[in-house]
Amino acid sequence: MAKKRILTGDRPTGKLHLGHYVGSLANRVNLQRDWELCVLIADYHTLTTKPEETSQLEERIRDIALDYLSVGIDPEISHVYIQSQLPETAVLTLLFSMITQVPRLERIPTLKDMLRVAKMPDASLGLLGYPVLQSADILIVRAELVPVGKDQESHIELTREIARRFNSLYAPVFPEAAALIGEVPTLVGTDGQDKMSKSLDNCIYLSDPPKEVERRVMAMYTDPTRLRATDPGHVEGNPTFAYHDAFNDNKAEVEELKERYVAGKVGDVEVKRKLAAAINRFLEPMRERRARYASKPEFVREMLAAGREHAQRLGRETIEMAHAAMGMNYKL
Repeated sequence: MAKKRILTGDRPTGKLHLGHYVGSLANRVNLQRDWELCVLIADYHTLTTKPEETSQLEERIRDIALDYLSVGIDPEISHVYIQSQLPETAVLTLLFSMITQVPRLERIPTLKDMLRVAKMPDASLGLLGYPVLQSADILIVRAELVPVGKDQESHIELTREIARRFNSLYAPVFPEAAALIGEVPTLVGTDGQDKMSKSLDNCIYLSDPPKEVERRVMAMYTDPTRLRATDPGHVEGNPTFAYHDAFNDNKAEVEELKERYVAGKVGDVEVKRKLAAAINRFLEPMRERRARYASKPEFVREMLAAGREHAQRLGRETIEMAHAAMGMNYKL
């Protein structure tokens, strides 16, 4: 029996970090065994907030492709492709835009947040239509499941609405894709103020070398109420211990550090040094795989070409089905 299909992906705005790993990448690696995994490198989506940064896209796409390989995305069973190399997506976006009302798009909760982060006074047509393009990304490959964070759930609901409206107006072509909401808590940034984000530079990247990991960890925010190593400390809400829980494979060491920290018997320096060592142990296999694939640029090109070929086959089928349902498969 054919596997059901998943669509997931990332905007190529820079290298991926530990927040991406706990939020989505680890889940993708697990899902690819039982689902047909389509992984989109969404370069068009970067233009909605940063239309001026196209000169950096090729390098960023290569970096993300290497990050995918480093964490264990398997090109033998998964399909990684670049959004702009699937022109059928643009056609489907146009068709969907004809059956989607502007007031519905203006109610998308993330629109104002995206304007604020991008420092844009008003939404461009592309930004307003971002969720329609996202719906086309999902439905051009007729995906049935989309792993997303809680903040993206409204986008998947719009996708379901668009699929229902198209199917009702014309004929049943599109599945109503379900959202798979991640249960992993958001990984706080190294500054302790917000989630890990490239734009805030509060990240530890999957490709960071050991010394850079050490530098970033030693600068991490800890417990602001603790002035001396002998003061009783707080573990809850302390980013260093959140990272220990997520990445330190020596659980006995983590519990011992927590006990000593609460009792005022260990300093932040020791906690951080052991955290840096743990994160470097965690990242080392990824660094090795990344270096191996980076030395074979033709492998990355072949992976993306194979992914493009697979997505284009699905995309052509989808557009043919949509046009037939609409009576636009002219014989003139």
